[in-house]
Amino acid sequence: MQGKTALLGIALMLVLCAAVVGNVTAVSQGDSSERVIQVSGTGKVTTTPDQAIIVFAVETENSDVKVAQQQNAQRMDAVINALKAAGIPAKDIKTAGYNIIPVTDTDGSGLITSKVRYYRVVNTLQVTLNDVGRAGEVVDLAVESGANRVDTLVFTLSDEKQQEYRSQALTAAVAQARGDADAVAAALGKSIVDVKEVNVGGSYVPMAYDNRYVMEQAAGAAVKTPLEVGEIELTASVYITYTLS
Repeated sequence: MQGKTALLGIALMLVLCAAVVGNVTAVSQGDSSERVIQVSGTGKVTTTPDQAIIVFAVETENSDVKVAQQQNAQRMDAVINALKAAGIPAKDIKTAGYNIIPVTDTDGSGLITSKVRYYRVVNTLQVTLNDVGRAGEVVDLAVESGANRVDTLVFTLSDEKQQEYRSQALTAAVAQARGDADAVAAALGKSIVDVKEVNVGGSYVPMAYDNRYVMEQAAGAAVKTPLEVGEIELTASVYITYTLS
């Protein structure tokens, strides 16, 4: 009976420790003498974006599909030429989509008929800017040159910066996990012996603008479109299993 009580006390102590630190779990590996502690850690790095991705579209409509295509091509050519003339490298300008959509009539009951009223042609262009300070200027230039939609505007990090800051976030995540493991191990009268297993996770969320706002500003303002880059947060997480003495 005393043995059962002692075991119950140890189990209760482990449960309480896990409740106090929600990302730490102490585990005994079945019949093995090896004891481990499982912890997770999260690291965060806040920084300023160094890249902007903007997706424009030229949308034209005509009852003759060929005319709609020709009108669209002329306007998109003007947009691309204006962007290149402004110093945007050709490698940073690419077609993201091209669609021809027949718009049909509806009958008196609201059902769609097979009669085509006109054709809508949508040509989508993605532009990558490595100078985020030019985002507003480029939006204005594209709209003035013929783009009539801004589908996406995202401030993000280049691949190089993502890797740099992710490494920093991972370092912070590991430090947090080890700190939690040391604290709980000490409370149990144990110490960390070695790392048994490591799993790495992570997430990164870019900062996006409301595209309706951007389009309204670019189309209706006599001055430059104001865009604030702001900051973004990169996070990384680790899940580590340590062996205990």
